[in-house]
Amino acid sequence: MANASTIRCGLRNRDWLGAVLILATQSVAITTSGAAPCMFATLGEGRVTEIVDARSFRLADGREVRLAGIEPPPDNAAAAVATLGALLRDRDVVLRGEDDAPDRYGRQRAFAFLAGEERTVQGELLARGSVLRGTDVQDRDCALTLVAAEADARIASRGLWTSPTVIKNAESPDDILARAGLFTVVEGKVLSVRQTGTTTYLNFARNWTRGFAVIIPKRMMPVMEGAGIDTKSLANRRVRVRGWIEAHQGPRLELTQIAQIEMLSGN
Repeated sequence: MANASTIRCGLRNRDWLGAVLILATQSVAITTSGAAPCMFATLGEGRVTEIVDARSFRLADGREVRLAGIEPPPDNAAAAVATLGALLRDRDVVLRGEDDAPDRYGRQRAFAFLAGEERTVQGELLARGSVLRGTDVQDRDCALTLVAAEADARIASRGLWTSPTVIKNAESPDDILARAGLFTVVEGKVLSVRQTGTTTYLNFARNWTRGFAVIIPKRMMPVMEGAGIDTKSLANRRVRVRGWIEAHQGPRLELTQIAQIEMLSGN
C-alpha cells in the first residue's frame, strides 16, 4: 500500500489532488516525518511575544502573522489558542512563504518554523488535532503534508478528533445550517448532480432546496476536469468537503478550491 512519500514522488507538479484522494481512502497510519516541504522563500524571522488567536501571533517588532493552511475549529478555539501559545510564546521563528504581501487586515500570511527546525508549526498543530486543514495552499508537496498531518490526527483520535461531531453528517442539514458563516467539514453521499445555468450542484438530499448541497461555479469546472474529476460521476459517491457554510433555504458550501473536496471509499 502506497505511503505519502511514494504518492508525492509520482505526481505531476500541477496536480496533487490525486494524492489527496488516495490518502483519503487509505486506512493506514500516515507518517508526517521526513524531508520538510513548505520551504518557500524566507520572509523574515523574529520572537513571538503574543498569541492573537488560534492561527495568528505577533512578533516583537509588531508584525502580526497569520498561519497559512489551517483553520481553527470554532468549537475548540480556546484549546487551539493554548496549544499555539505552548508551541510559540517567547520562541524564535522563521517565516516562509510565496508572497510577503499583507492580507486586508495587515497580517503577514506565512508558514512558521521554530528556529533550527524543519517542520512547520502548521503541521505540528494539525498532527496534534488542534486545528483543521485549510484550503488556501496551492503548492502540491506542502499541501500534501498538511493533508497527511490532519489524517494522522484523525486516525489516532487526537485533539479535536476525539469528538465524533467534528465532521458533520450531510444527512443532517439543520446541524450544518447552524454553522452558517463557519468553516466546517461535511461528509456524505452525493445523491444527484444537477446543473442550473452555469452552476453545478452536488445534492446530498432528495429535497434539493432544504438539504445540504455543494455549489460548483462555472470557473471551477476546468479545474475539476484538470484534476481528473468528471463531476457527473460524483453521483452516488461518498465525499468529504470543507469550507464556509452559507445559509440559503438549506445549507450550501461553495467549491472555490480543489483542495476542498476529497473522495472517500465506500458507498
